[in-house]
Amino acid sequence: MKVLLVVPAYNEEDNIVRVCTQLRENYPQYDFVVVNDGSSDSTLELCHTHNFPIISLPVNLGLAGAFQTGMKYAFRKGYDCAVQFDADGQHLPQYIDIMLKELEDGNDVIIGSRFVEKKKPLTLRMLGSHIIAFTIKLTTGQCIKDPTSGMRMFNKKILKECAEKINYGPEPDTIAYLLKQKKRIKEVQVQMDERIAGESYLNFTRSLLYMLRMMVSLVFIQNFRD
Repeated sequence: MKVLLVVPAYNEEDNIVRVCTQLRENYPQYDFVVVNDGSSDSTLELCHTHNFPIISLPVNLGLAGAFQTGMKYAFRKGYDCAVQFDADGQHLPQYIDIMLKELEDGNDVIIGSRFVEKKKPLTLRMLGSHIIAFTIKLTTGQCIKDPTSGMRMFNKKILKECAEKINYGPEPDTIAYLLKQKKRIKEVQVQMDERIAGESYLNFTRSLLYMLRMMVSLVFIQNFRD
């Protein structure tokens, strides 16, 4: 199966060389492409220096725009599946084979989950994840234990939809929508590392706004989605 890792990157100069070098040297069986989301640091220059495959957006479109760019590229290049893979080093590529096996068993989307075999902690940091998971259960009847995980694998059919439909973003509300469409979504246990360098885009205020936006989408907007 032809696999592409889509690596959205915004101002990841401290991480991008380490992440992509690991992929290139240790996992040559997988193709990858960096989607430079209008970075203002040296992310673009570092990718060119190290000859990493890259699509460079002229402005910052946000994660959704970078994600869809990668999905369009994967679909047009004929890949059988695509993996959403963070540029900050938190996602570990050794789990891709496990996810791929589950995809080959007939599932549509595989989520790299931190909480299949491990209990999700009751902490302020995980409050949003708990609330979003509860809301997905309430609105779809199905349980997603790690809805905010950004490590996801999509089969060719879902890849095509993500490439062609603008409202297929890399967010929990899309997962909920796919569940309502009777798509097969499977979580597999993974470990995720802490960010080693750089700063996350999501501070407390942005995290709160993100959670509120997801709640509105899950409870209201998904009911009117085509």
